[in-house]
Amino acid sequence: MYKLLILFLVCCGTYSTSIAQVDRWQQRAMYEMDIDFDDTQHRFEGKQRLIYINNSPDELTKVFYHLYYNAFQPGSMMDVRSRTIEDPDRRVGSRIYNLGTNEMGFTQVKSLTQNGVPLEFEESGTILEVTLKQPIAPNGIAIFDMEFLSQVPLQIRRTGRDNSEGIAYSMSQWYPKMCEYDYQGWHANPYVGREFHGIWGDFNVKIKIDKKFVIGGTGYLQNPDEIGKGYETAGSGVRSSKADKLTWHFVAPNVHDFVWAADQDYVHTKRQAKDGPMMHFFYQKNERTTDNWEALPKIMDKAFTFINKNYGKYPYEQYSFIQGGDGGMEYPMATLITGERTLGSLVGVSVHELMHSWYQMILGTNESLYPWMDEGFTSYASAETMDHLRATRTIPGDKAENPQSGNYGGYLALAMSGKEEPMTTHADHYKSNFAYGRAAYSKGAVYMAQLGYIIGEENLKAGLLKYFNTWKFKHPNSNDFLRIMEQQSGLELDWYKEYWVGSTHQINYAIKGIEENSDGKTQVSIDKLGLMPMPLDVTVTYTNGQKEVFYIPLRMMRGEKPKEGTTKRTVLGDWPWTHPSYTFLIPGEKAKISSVEIDVSERMADLDRTDNVLKQ
Repeated sequence: MYKLLILFLVCCGTYSTSIAQVDRWQQRAMYEMDIDFDDTQHRFEGKQRLIYINNSPDELTKVFYHLYYNAFQPGSMMDVRSRTIEDPDRRVGSRIYNLGTNEMGFTQVKSLTQNGVPLEFEESGTILEVTLKQPIAPNGIAIFDMEFLSQVPLQIRRTGRDNSEGIAYSMSQWYPKMCEYDYQGWHANPYVGREFHGIWGDFNVKIKIDKKFVIGGTGYLQNPDEIGKGYETAGSGVRSSKADKLTWHFVAPNVHDFVWAADQDYVHTKRQAKDGPMMHFFYQKNERTTDNWEALPKIMDKAFTFINKNYGKYPYEQYSFIQGGDGGMEYPMATLITGERTLGSLVGVSVHELMHSWYQMILGTNESLYPWMDEGFTSYASAETMDHLRATRTIPGDKAENPQSGNYGGYLALAMSGKEEPMTTHADHYKSNFAYGRAAYSKGAVYMAQLGYIIGEENLKAGLLKYFNTWKFKHPNSNDFLRIMEQQSGLELDWYKEYWVGSTHQINYAIKGIEENSDGKTQVSIDKLGLMPMPLDVTVTYTNGQKEVFYIPLRMMRGEKPKEGTTKRTVLGDWPWTHPSYTFLIPGEKAKISSVEIDVSERMADLDRTDNVLKQ
């Protein structure tokens, strides 16, 4: 069977380099997994067949697997990192260090073959290092068969058992997963609880588990009739099988991970989104959850419509919101979220984790190298989506004047803390959780919002759709995104990434003075106090109430953004980045000017806004 499949793939070129971007090939994987789960021991035996297609131009002599569960052991890199970082995550701290033998996590690989030939391998913490007997040639295919044993750790970080809300199993990062190999080489990063990078592939997963459990997760259930009516009205206890265990069969096409969760008390409901997939909801019904989870489907229906319109069309036919984990964590076609929340909190975390489907699950940026391109872009789009839900009265609250104000506040706190590091820092290597979180989430969101200030909101919106449609399923990097925005706006933007991403230079402008000259005109003087240059919108308000915007482009932008709004705009001469000050003239007397203000929209992340305005 598999020889025929390989022959078909090679002859048809289905997974050859021809499917990839000319300069950006993609590896491909097809997983088949059979899991036999023992909930009394919190262990499972697994068999995995991985068909691996090497679409790279390189011959591969080694491969690497992630063994995430090995992080949940005393003395692991994640344990030591969690205890020694200056601001430990309260969800971890010393908990891994104190795990007993029956509480820790592990994955033990029992055997591994390549095309039927046994391989030598070594477990190095959370990475399995495998030396190949036969190198995989460019455009070559290899079949890896593995047997493994895993123990599920006590709930600590994203994955595990018996979380704080009583969910039995949150099964993320649970299987041996092939590391990604791309144009930058192998990405066999030891797991310390941060970000991910993976191969898109097709998953065929069978999970054999005690019949008391209900399962939700990635993929489409293939055997609902065998599972019984209990899957349609989960939590009712109705099952068609008399066996002690049931086998749940899921198929997930073109995803780069697979998550599932199991609990004996899950209620399962569904709603077909008007402009989106079938939505599934799995949660425990109690006084702290029921009302809010029952309200969630209608709200997320509206969210899907807005997100599809503004950020690209969701390509799958299903999405599941699952109570589990230790906060909120995104996966393909599903999220694990703690469920005992207020309605506002539940909607907020659901929107945020859903939005990851665009910037991590579909675009698939290497978020270890570019966490801000996932967390930051997601935070930006989530804030816009939540603002839309409030504006349309879908959820309580009023439309915000600046939906991104929370993200700007988070960035400014980082900028003034003295702990800021460049966003080029690898996600695992930040000195503090504070610096990582504010850089990846807040500063990453401001990157996007501030880009709208630089190139214009309409260009940003059009560029975001173009970015999604151009780079979905292709692992874009930061240059790929910026080139889309340059093409959309016609402006040169490399300077923006160099300053905002590659440095910790800050923006700080000040109105220095307003003086009337001998010609009866008014001269405005502006100082650049920070090291990062920006184009400026300077709004002049006259004593009669009229306003006028004086727009100062940066010379290295090689152009200007389109006019925004209905206020009169005058385009001034370029400001060279080397010049610490700038002056311009306003026709008319100083006495007729009420105030001069830099960036009334507050979309520019100026470190000190108190000197951005000068009133007469």
